[in-house]
Amino acid sequence: MSVAEGDKGPDGTEPANWQLIEQLPYDLNAGIGHAAKIGMVVLSSDYTIDYEFRQVFTDDAIGIYQTRVQNSPEITPQTLAAMEQKIPAALETILPGEPLDVVAYGCTSATTVLGERTVFDRIAEVQPQAKPTTPITAAFASFRAFSAKRIAVLTPYRSDVNKLLRQYIVDAGFDVPVFGSFNQELDPLVARIDLPSLERAILQLESDADVDLVFVSCTSIRMLEAVGAIEKKINLPVTTSNHAMAWHCLRLAGGDQKLPQFGSLFERPLES
Repeated sequence: MSVAEGDKGPDGTEPANWQLIEQLPYDLNAGIGHAAKIGMVVLSSDYTIDYEFRQVFTDDAIGIYQTRVQNSPEITPQTLAAMEQKIPAALETILPGEPLDVVAYGCTSATTVLGERTVFDRIAEVQPQAKPTTPITAAFASFRAFSAKRIAVLTPYRSDVNKLLRQYIVDAGFDVPVFGSFNQELDPLVARIDLPSLERAILQLESDADVDLVFVSCTSIRMLEAVGAIEKKINLPVTTSNHAMAWHCLRLAGGDQKLPQFGSLFERPLES
């Protein structure tokens, strides 16, 4: 304990004595993220991903730590590719010096433009020990969890981005017999596409082709809380970029809990 005398009081005139009490005793708890720490690199233009992830990760055992990477709100192959060199610098702002268990890069379309290997390499520059994932990586894992081969895909993207995404999925060994799009390239508008519009589009795609699963691409799409209800309407598994990546992050982080309120995917383990 220390006592300092002669300091001025609040009014600047009266001397004030004060006590400085140091080395107070304390105990430590396990801390947020004591089971696993997940780093998320989110687009600066994304309105949705953090909102949806907070619904899934409610236990402090698995910590979610987010940073933003600068990008254009206009979704084009050129603006998507421009993010590659910005990923490491953004990731360095998450708990500097602390190893993360999982790192998720939150852009489906950019990953298909850059390639998963490129994104993983940029992540490894900063967090080499972390298990990396992206929305398309997680989507593929979800397809495998259901042994799904024929995928209906719904996106908000413009035509050139759609062609890249469809080819990327086909090159990974899946069939895409039906593909639908809202053809919108601005993230602020994509984030506001309402649930009835999404449901109508999914019902149309599902009715037009024989498919095993419906995938709704883009982390700006808000649909996580409605996945279970839509699955019951069409009697097929449904997932989205955020939905699949939240599940994938949870499983990669060692979380084995079943969360049926988010649909059938959250009742399944990762396929080995």
